[in-house]
Amino acid sequence: MKPLPSPLLVVTDRGPIRSPSDLAPAGARLLATVEAALEGGARWLWFREKDMASGERRRLAVAVMTRVRAFGGTFTLGGEAAAAVEIGADGVHLPGDATQDAIAAARRAMPDGLVGVSGHGVSDIGRAADAGADYATLSPIFLTASKPGYGPALGVDAIRAASGSGLPVIALGGIAPAHVAGCRGAGAAGIAVMGGIMAADDPGSATARYLGAYKG
Repeated sequence: MKPLPSPLLVVTDRGPIRSPSDLAPAGARLLATVEAALEGGARWLWFREKDMASGERRRLAVAVMTRVRAFGGTFTLGGEAAAAVEIGADGVHLPGDATQDAIAAARRAMPDGLVGVSGHGVSDIGRAADAGADYATLSPIFLTASKPGYGPALGVDAIRAASGSGLPVIALGGIAPAHVAGCRGAGAAGIAVMGGIMAADDPGSATARYLGAYKG
């Protein structure tokens, strides 16, 4: 099991796309937001953007990865291990429906990379641990504006229960800086944040607040 690169995992979200002409400006906005988060101290980034066509997604992922690497950070690609290996990502984050076989296959494909899995219950965390993952996100801990209706909220007690698997658990979903101490106290190895940074007026300052809350 590999150590986590940071207690803060920043999750990308370039915002709603209303037409194909929005792709380029949305990509530029995402790059600017990522740059600001990195300047604020972010060193681990999970590239999601699941709704993009594969070619556009690959190009934007590589551009984001280049910026993350320039700051000495770790770049995790959401999706399949084969795509992460193809672009030379530092890790892969598998979806919540990934089977133990799929997790084990990702581990074999990226023996030196980080393998993460999305979990939505305590049993998901145990499955990820048994298959050789390095960490799992657990969500939604709180109700989230980024994914309305995505729930019900699990609460910090779920972190405490899931941490018993021995696998590092990353709290995700509606995490505000005020929630960080409670998540850490319940056993979270880190926090994952999307809207709190991606939609912030000042992503750099928001990133610094989350890091400060965790360290404090």
